[in-house]
Amino acid sequence: MAGTAAPAASAAEVTASYNVWVWNVAGWKMHRGATGNGLIGALANSIRNRSAHFAALNELCWSQYKAVQSNLRGSGWPQDVENFSRFEAHNETACGGEPFGVAIFSRAPMGPADRLALAPDGSSERRKLLCAPLEARPHLRFCTTHITPSNEVIGGGKINERQLGEVLTRVESYHAAGDTVIIAGDFNAQPNYGRMNPWYSRNLDVPRNSGNQGDYRELDDTDPASPGYGETTVADGDTSGPDGQGKKIDMIFVREDRIAGTYTGDSLAISTSCGGACSDHRILIGTVTVRITT
Repeated sequence: MAGTAAPAASAAEVTASYNVWVWNVAGWKMHRGATGNGLIGALANSIRNRSAHFAALNELCWSQYKAVQSNLRGSGWPQDVENFSRFEAHNETACGGEPFGVAIFSRAPMGPADRLALAPDGSSERRKLLCAPLEARPHLRFCTTHITPSNEVIGGGKINERQLGEVLTRVESYHAAGDTVIIAGDFNAQPNYGRMNPWYSRNLDVPRNSGNQGDYRELDDTDPASPGYGETTVADGDTSGPDGQGKKIDMIFVREDRIAGTYTGDSLAISTSCGGACSDHRILIGTVTVRITT
């Protein structure tokens, strides 16, 4: 749903619009690493059909990553078939002996990726922040992360809050260096949770999302049916969000002062083309026009 933000770009900047796509595919949990059960076609077709410039995948097995890469490469989706994706493992063997992790894809060529290991949560999975700039626009970075669902106190604080803080600190360091960042992923927190207050813009103060102290807008935060919260991104039928709606934990954030004009967000019904539901999460899409330092 549409929202508005910052004014037009200065002479040292350009503005550009991007379609962003993110999905937690439960690649091992629901698919056991399968690549021939309809998942790869469903997600690659969705990326193409939504004219995505950037796509992020969470909970992906290495073989699935390579299959998505091959599918998109074969369709002519990327501008550079050799330099349009990055993968980062959270565990080297969790997919039946293969790596398990996150991935980003870009229609345009990407520069070198940054890979930040987040504080360990006590599990076998070491979660990461994965970011890469565009080769032609090095001050525009696309990132993904998958924050732990654990609420355990580790090292004197809740581990999910610590990971969220680590990601925000790195994203803010990019901003301080003149970069515009688009980050899409599974934050394992609902918009109205207190641990998201450092993220959401202090200018967002609505009944379903108040007390915010941050500088970021989530691209679905102007949804008229749930202002400040947005649409559910979890399995259809979930009722654990506000007023019995499904909860939202997948998000696309952009810093408010880098947004130019309107932005939109939406979640999509879960495909059933994988011999049943393709995931326990919905695809989240968004469109945003951003200011980029030249």
